[in-house]
Amino acid sequence: MRIENDLKLGFKDVMIRPKRSTLKSRSQVNLEREFTFLHSNIVWKGIPIMAANMDTVGTFEIAKALGKHNMFTAIHKHYTIEEWRDFASKADEKILRNLAVSTGTGKNDSNKVKQILTEFPSINFICIDVANGYSEHFVNFVQKMRKNHPNKVIIAGNVVTGEMVEELLLAGADIIKVGIGPGSVCTTRVKTGVGYPQLSAIIECADAAHGMGGQIISDGGCKTPGDIAKAFGGSADFVMLGGMLAGHKESGGNLIEKDGKKYKIFYGMSSETAMNKHVGGVAEYRASEGKTVEVPYRGKVEDTIIDILGGIRSTCTYVGASRLKELTKRTTFIRVQEQENQIYS
Repeated sequence: MRIENDLKLGFKDVMIRPKRSTLKSRSQVNLEREFTFLHSNIVWKGIPIMAANMDTVGTFEIAKALGKHNMFTAIHKHYTIEEWRDFASKADEKILRNLAVSTGTGKNDSNKVKQILTEFPSINFICIDVANGYSEHFVNFVQKMRKNHPNKVIIAGNVVTGEMVEELLLAGADIIKVGIGPGSVCTTRVKTGVGYPQLSAIIECADAAHGMGGQIISDGGCKTPGDIAKAFGGSADFVMLGGMLAGHKESGGNLIEKDGKKYKIFYGMSSETAMNKHVGGVAEYRASEGKTVEVPYRGKVEDTIIDILGGIRSTCTYVGASRLKELTKRTTFIRVQEQENQIYS
């Protein structure tokens, strides 16, 4: 046993210090980025905010809404091949270029991914997603997927430390998904005691990835547009959202009504709800590591998208960044004890 005494920070622990700016308007800020990837010859250009691969968030309907803004969606892995065919037959190329096929590490998972990518070759991204990206089995699966799909962009995670970022990049991943426990419906930290403050995880993992020519996704922990800006300021290349995109018309989850008010069911993918739905229940050897909540119904996701993008543009104007790429170079974090005046909350 040992103790690390280095300071580790989450989004709630910092704010971004304003700096002099030559920008006259938020409209001057360009939020698009262009990436080339470590192991593939794909070039992607768009706004690097993505919907999480949860069946209550990463839906085909969300992909259509985000695709209009050149934003990204990691489609959840529980759609059938027939549902994929129906969606792809109606979706334009722009939407297909802005989504990933998600997979676990089982044999059936890899076979399904192969079938989808064979039928729809314009899809360029694979998201290999497990709760614990530290296992040797996971690394071997990434190697196998790189061998089977040499020209696709592979997203792999989740991890929170630099040495594992490096190992997964060496194994064939292009983008590493960073985050253990920060999600709004994740209970890993209380069930297991394992986790890492998200901002520090971003900073450390980005440093490791960028040194090797890879990228990272900050996955989880964002409650507000300001948190997304902090993730980008901390050097995240992409930011993945779950709870912020839940509860909308386009989101998954059942719509219910209580006392005249509408809600949508939202749950973690390691929750009892998800495991009952997809794998026949919680296995005897494990515990649920997610919760199920009722999110007030929020209507169409378009208004939320506009609010998020507007907030990040405003961040950029406060520090003088005309492009999202410049935000991290212009970010100075200051440690704080409080974020906002909550007298009316």
